[in-house]
Amino acid sequence: MSEAVVHPLRGKNEPQLPACGLLLLNPSEARQAAQIAGQQEWARHFLFHSNLFSAQAPPMFWAGPAVGAPMAVICLEKFIALGASRIIVCGWCGSLQPGLGVGELVAPTWGISEEGTSAHYPVAGKVESSPRLRQELQDFFASTGTELKEGPIWTTDALYRETREKVVRYGREGILAVDMECSALLQVAAFRRVELAAVLMVSDLLWQDPWQPGFQGKEFRKRSQGLVADLLRCVGGLAVEEKGVRR
Repeated sequence: MSEAVVHPLRGKNEPQLPACGLLLLNPSEARQAAQIAGQQEWARHFLFHSNLFSAQAPPMFWAGPAVGAPMAVICLEKFIALGASRIIVCGWCGSLQPGLGVGELVAPTWGISEEGTSAHYPVAGKVESSPRLRQELQDFFASTGTELKEGPIWTTDALYRETREKVVRYGREGILAVDMECSALLQVAAFRRVELAAVLMVSDLLWQDPWQPGFQGKEFRKRSQGLVADLLRCVGGLAVEEKGVRR
């Protein structure tokens, strides 16, 4: 494998991050988390055109937004360079299945890559999300009475080129949804040998013709806000467990 020219490194004045963290891909969720971090006096750090906050009790971090595979991967590479090793991702997805409605949650198991980032991180064999983190997520959401559906997703760079032919074909193949980041994030996590899993909220229905958006509705926004609060609690629990193991 060819050697990279530029490497992700921890700079002189950059923090050592805790192992466990949350990456919020969308601006609306990142704004909500920033309000929570401000109320709880989390430490704020520099992160490109994004936000990075860390806490000590429990030891965890969150960052975002990071829309699209290239930006999300740049952020992930920085987290890993700063010490992160167990990352939960929160984003949105478009449903390809009639049984998967707006506001429901998906935990991707693996992804079809139609983005341009994954190919730069060669990994032998099939890449999947962390089974251990997925189980942690399943246990957490089960405790809240929320179903988390697992399955493969399709990741694309071209939001406005999600064609009807592809929606129908991938839906028939059992692909649950489409997003713009996950396959790349899973690939980088495998390449860098860290654990990563994601929770995606269904924001629109691509299987319907015509396309049915749901992300502007009040109920969706309410569920989105609840998801951010839930995932901060979930990652906090993972951080407590991680700290106990490392003692």
